[in-house]
Amino acid sequence: MTFFQLLLIAVVQGITEFLPISSSGHLILIPYLTDFPDQGPMIDVAVHVGSLLAIIVYFFKDVVVLARGGFASVGIGDAPAERRLFWWIVLGTLPAVAFGLAIKLGVFNSFVETMFGITVVHDDLMGSIRFTELIAFNLIFYGILLGLADWIGKDVKSFEDMSWRDGLIVGLAQALAIIPGTSRSGVTMTAARVLGYKRVEAARFSFLLSIPAVAGAGVLIVPEIIEAGATLALDALIAGFLTFLSAFATMAFLMNFLKKASMMVFVIYRIAMGVALLVFF
Repeated sequence: MTFFQLLLIAVVQGITEFLPISSSGHLILIPYLTDFPDQGPMIDVAVHVGSLLAIIVYFFKDVVVLARGGFASVGIGDAPAERRLFWWIVLGTLPAVAFGLAIKLGVFNSFVETMFGITVVHDDLMGSIRFTELIAFNLIFYGILLGLADWIGKDVKSFEDMSWRDGLIVGLAQALAIIPGTSRSGVTMTAARVLGYKRVEAARFSFLLSIPAVAGAGVLIVPEIIEAGATLALDALIAGFLTFLSAFATMAFLMNFLKKASMMVFVIYRIAMGVALLVFF
């Protein structure tokens, strides 16, 4: 892969992973809109790991709190509040794990094919459904939901107010993001806003909940990257580093933006892009 291709993928991932506009949808569309070959699942995961590192650095204090809660859960230290938050994050991760396994085992695919007569195509690693029409529909549908949730949502809760119920509901929403075009950050922010979280806190909740899922995907791909050879590993390293830089900058922008503005600009973008994709393809 050329440096320009890696840079384009990294910038797209870094920006769209944290803005509620679907990173997977944009990454999948790059081969369609350029002469580049598909970047493949390993580069996809490398850029997600770069995003993960950006979350850890930006929310370092929160990550330390959750880590203390994890240690307290195994008897190291006494931090009841932190332990509670840690376990609600774990609870919120389980739906995405279950949905991912259902796709990997073909259960979800069989259901869709039986109910709707649609053949589901997915790669062996990520299990991501790759349909341009599906991306467009999800961009529009979940964009509208985001706008409605942001409009009716109350500004009363922060991340520290998370309960097991909130963790599970936002976790169930996160599971939907396995389908391209949905946007993990978008659908989890939507759920958090409905539950009454402030805009900035909804984003914070969303990003911290993503840590286990993204970390798990990164761990799974490491042996395959090593086995594939040094060249591919170097490409993945470059893509991951560039993603870290663009993701960190995007996250800083978004957290400041949400302090003084609504999510309507992202809603408009999603609808416009979805319509454009349907017309173009």
